[in-house]
Amino acid sequence: MQTPREIFTRCLKFQYPERIPRDLWLLPWAEMQYPDRVKELKKRFPPDIVDAPSVYCTSPRVQGDAYELGQYIDEWGSVFTNIQRGAIGEVHTPMIREIAEWRSVKPPYEILPLDRGTARDCVNRFCAETDKFTKAPCCPRPWERFQFLRGTENAMLDILAPEEGAADLLRLIHEFYLKELEFWVTTDVDAVMFMDDWGAQTQLLISPPLWRELFKPLYKDYCDLAHAHGKFAMMHSDGHIVSILEDLIEVGVDALNSQLFCMDMEELSRRGKGKIAFWGEIDRQHILPAGPEKGRAAVRKVAEHLYMKAGGIIAQLELGLRSNPDTAAAVYEEWERVHNERRGVFSPE
Repeated sequence: MQTPREIFTRCLKFQYPERIPRDLWLLPWAEMQYPDRVKELKKRFPPDIVDAPSVYCTSPRVQGDAYELGQYIDEWGSVFTNIQRGAIGEVHTPMIREIAEWRSVKPPYEILPLDRGTARDCVNRFCAETDKFTKAPCCPRPWERFQFLRGTENAMLDILAPEEGAADLLRLIHEFYLKELEFWVTTDVDAVMFMDDWGAQTQLLISPPLWRELFKPLYKDYCDLAHAHGKFAMMHSDGHIVSILEDLIEVGVDALNSQLFCMDMEELSRRGKGKIAFWGEIDRQHILPAGPEKGRAAVRKVAEHLYMKAGGIIAQLELGLRSNPDTAAAVYEEWERVHNERRGVFSPE
């Protein structure tokens, strides 16, 4: 019998494992709203992937709770306002009103482990004691961090009509994330993750050529660093991002968590099937809040276009605002059926 780590790893290498690997993302809202049903869901369909322990130091800049009502200040000093308990708020007042003030930004180097040897030993013990696929609990997000510091409108103007300081701020952010990743890739984790939400509902937020000029090199740095140390590189990006899918494959992203149902699945199949693992996900806007049959049909659609004859699928979903736990359970059940059916149709694995 394969361990969860082996199941996950074989999936990322397009070697059909004995079952489809599972992952469950939970907003605190879901656990507040459905504590017993979430507990049952995790018991029936335990995730095969887990985060390594956080070994970060505490930043004196952090104030409040990111998932509680009111204000929360993160380690960079960005102020989030939250009007929904159990979900993350938004930055309404940017720290930097003028890009010329970029030098006032102080990346939170103070959170990085002071005693790296002790921190590394802690992480490595955890990795040795679990049979699950282990991901570093860091998440570089250069574009989103730029927005948190400048505000979304200002950030868009900064990259579309750049003024002096915009490139400097992006470089400042990127250098911190590289330093953060440099620690994690020296541990025994199996993968590192990074993210940036690049898609609107029907297209990329900026032109693909501009994205390739400004941001593609950053993600390549993250992937190169991960692969140089034998780690998988995993990325999350919401929205309609099919126009940069082949770029993400080119820079070395091994698994992509994206909103498949925003895009044309035939095009996703043509561009990415067998080249990048699709790390979920089932649509959060319309399918997960609906009934179980919607969830089952969604699984069948993904399987038809992205799983059969290629593999590389992770049964992942996010149980968040308005999600129906019964639909989530139906999704995992259907993935088990799909896998069993595939075994019966294609040659033995």
